[in-house]
Amino acid sequence: NLIYWQGNSGRGVNHDAVNFMQRMNEGLKSLYPDAMLIAEDSTSFPGTTKPASQNGLGFDYKWDLGWMNDTLKYMSEQPADRGRDIGKLLFSMEYFFNETYLLPLSHDEVVHGKGTIVNKMAGDFDTRLQQARLLYLYMFTHPGKKLNFMGNELARTREWDEKIDLDWEALNSPVHSGFQAYFRRLNDVYLKNPALWQDDYEKSSFRWNRKAEGGDALLAFTRTAGGQRLLVILNFSDQEVCFTDETADKASLLLDTYEFDSSEKKSMAVSGREIRLMPYEGMLLELN
Repeated sequence: NLIYWQGNSGRGVNHDAVNFMQRMNEGLKSLYPDAMLIAEDSTSFPGTTKPASQNGLGFDYKWDLGWMNDTLKYMSEQPADRGRDIGKLLFSMEYFFNETYLLPLSHDEVVHGKGTIVNKMAGDFDTRLQQARLLYLYMFTHPGKKLNFMGNELARTREWDEKIDLDWEALNSPVHSGFQAYFRRLNDVYLKNPALWQDDYEKSSFRWNRKAEGGDALLAFTRTAGGQRLLVILNFSDQEVCFTDETADKASLLLDTYEFDSSEKKSMAVSGREIRLMPYEGMLLELN
């Protein structure tokens, strides 16, 4: 870490190194204006994504390693513990607007005995697949740009090895081809709905509707941009739950982690503004 002397924050900021990064990033941007500069930085040094003219480092994005670590730890927990530890999923939005963050699920997390994304989930394999679909819906609807390492979309069970190909043969299995189809659908929904990306870094684009009440593990939030309002509902528990919201009189279902084959919106009348979710189910709805 160049920011601090010998990477030790206790020894203070290495101002020469900070100046070097500022000048380097300014030079890169002058030569290659379209280059995307991304910092993999776990420190709390302020202004990583601010321009050098504002005493920042001049990067375009910063990896949100806190989001990654907290989310993966949470998804590895047993369902009985998730209500108690829901703060792991709430914390990212307490600091998110301090920098221009990118949400990473990178190669670092699927090597050296850490297990694949699917295998990090709790439970048996079928349950882990359900939770992996929920994880990615959470990731794609959370503010911030996305970084997903190749092969994660295959629901692979073998860690990445740079010496051999990805497990393309896994697509011969309906389980893995189905997960890839879900990922394709998720990407398509993301691109077609600007509320998920247009104003990512504006506070007005995000609002909590529900932050796990009574010890449960049910989250809901609204994403807003360009006149569009999307409601995200996520059940991280192994129990069927009920979500009630006064804003959800009528809605169009864009994506359901249980039923994701259709590319068409499904109109749904919310009975008494009540929506029931199965274990590990997530829904993305467009509010009318």
